[in-house]
Amino acid sequence: MFAALFAKPPTPDQMVRKWQSGIRAQERELNRQLRGIELEESKVKLKIKQLAKKNDSSSCQILAKELVRSRKQKNRIHASKAQLNSIVMELQRQVALLKVAGSLKKSTLVMRSVNQLMRVPELQKTLMEMSKEMMKAGIIEEMTGDMFEALDDDELEDEANNEVMKVLAEITNGQMGSAVPVTPLKGTETKEGDVEDQESEDELDLVDMQARLSALRS
Repeated sequence: MFAALFAKPPTPDQMVRKWQSGIRAQERELNRQLRGIELEESKVKLKIKQLAKKNDSSSCQILAKELVRSRKQKNRIHASKAQLNSIVMELQRQVALLKVAGSLKKSTLVMRSVNQLMRVPELQKTLMEMSKEMMKAGIIEEMTGDMFEALDDDELEDEANNEVMKVLAEITNGQMGSAVPVTPLKGTETKEGDVEDQESEDELDLVDMQARLSALRS
C-alpha cells in the first residue's frame, strides 16, 4: 500500500511507449475487423451470383446495399489505421526530441489525429483515456465535448442507388445493375415444386448475411 503511494510517476519515455503499445493494439483490432468483413463479403458476393442466376433482383439489391455499406466501413478503417500510424510516428519523433529538450512538446499533428479518431466508435474509449494522459504530459490541449461526437450513421443508411447498381454490375459481370431487364442464365430453370422451398431458403440466407455484416460493422 505505502509502496504504491510513494511510487515514482512514469517517465515521459515510458508514457510514450505505453501509448505506442496501445495504438498498435488498436491497429491489430482494426485488422481483425477488416478480415472479418472481407470474409463475409466474399460469401455475400457468391450469394449474389447465385440469386442473379434466378433473376432475383430484389434480393440481389439488398445484399449489394450491404456491400456498399461494408466498403464504406472498410474505407473508414483504413483511414483510421493511417491516422493511428501517423500518431505512432509523431510519438517516435517526440522520443528523439525528448533526449534533447528533456520534455515532451505540444503536437498539433497528434491533437488533430486524436480529435478525428475520437469520432470512431471502435476507438473512442481507448483514445479518450489516452488523450487525458497526453493532456497531462503537455502533448495536446484539452478537447471540448463536441469533439467526441460519433460519426453520423445517416450516410450509411442512405446509400445512393447508383452505387448499389455499380456493385451489382461488377459482381454479376453486367447481368444486373442496369436498366435492361435481366435474362436468366441457361440451365437455371427451377422445377415448380421446388420454388417455394428454395425461396424460403434464400430468404433465410439473406437475413443471416445481413445480420452478420451488420454485426461486423458495429
